[in-house]
Amino acid sequence: MTDAARLKATVYVGGLDHAVNEKVLADAFLPFGEIVDVSLPKPDLPSSTDPHRGFGYVEFEIPGDAKEAIDNMDQSEIFGRVIKVSAAKPQKESNEGLGSRTAVWEQEGWLAKHAVSDEDKLAAEQARSALESRPDDPMQGLEGLDVAGPQPA
Repeated sequence: MTDAARLKATVYVGGLDHAVNEKVLADAFLPFGEIVDVSLPKPDLPSSTDPHRGFGYVEFEIPGDAKEAIDNMDQSEIFGRVIKVSAAKPQKESNEGLGSRTAVWEQEGWLAKHAVSDEDKLAAEQARSALESRPDDPMQGLEGLDVAGPQPA
C-alpha cells in the first residue's frame, strides 16, 4: 500500500484519557473494519510519566472503513472523555512549521507561498513615493477650521 493510500486509511484520535492503551483503542474501532495498526505516540521528554501524549492513530485495511469510523466515533466518549476523530494528516518534516529550528521565512514552503511578485514590489514602491511627496505639516490646509460653531453668512 502506498503512503497516500495508507494515509487515507488512517484516522487521528485525539482527547484520549491516559488509561487508554492500544488494545482499548483497537477494540473501540474494531466494529468499523479490519485494523492494520494502532499507535499511541509516547511523550517527547524521557522524564515524562505519561503513557502517551493524549492522541493516537488507527490504520484500517480499507479507506472506506476509516471514513465510517470518523462518521460514527467523532465526539463519542472513551473512559469518560469526549474524543475527536478525524482523517490523519501527513507528518510535517522536522525542519518545517512552527516547531522547527529554521526560521519560518527561510523554509522552502513558506517562501513559495509568500513570495512577492515584481508587480507587487512596484506597487509598494509607488505607494511609498506618494507618501514621501506629501507636505510635512499635517495641519496644512486646515486654516479655516479653527473657529467653532456656525459661520455667519
